[in-house]
Amino acid sequence: MSAAGLRAFERIAALWGLSVDEQLVLLGSPGRSTLFAWRKQPEKAHLSRDTLERLSNLLGIYKALQILLPDTAAADAWVRRPNTAAPFGGRSALERMLAGNMSDLSAVRQYLDAVRGGGWS
Repeated sequence: MSAAGLRAFERIAALWGLSVDEQLVLLGSPGRSTLFAWRKQPEKAHLSRDTLERLSNLLGIYKALQILLPDTAAADAWVRRPNTAAPFGGRSALERMLAGNMSDLSAVRQYLDAVRGGGWS
């Protein structure tokens, strides 16, 4: 499961145009060398529960965007666009996620899940 999550995250990071520093923050700030070791041999990665939860949220965010915005380019660009919805306060979803807390990733995922279910206007 860890290897599949890491491979998926690497593809998402490329689609979202994430820098290495942004990737590190989103994954919970592992060491730079750790990230590169995970990329080189994802099947040997030993991920903490925190990192696994972060990956789960990020994969959920990606999936929700693909459902809400079937145009892949629009879905991938959404994370960087300023957003006036309550959880973002004019900032982009990526800015919110880069605050570094698990709760920020969860807030973005919950927002998108609510939009998918019709819970936000």
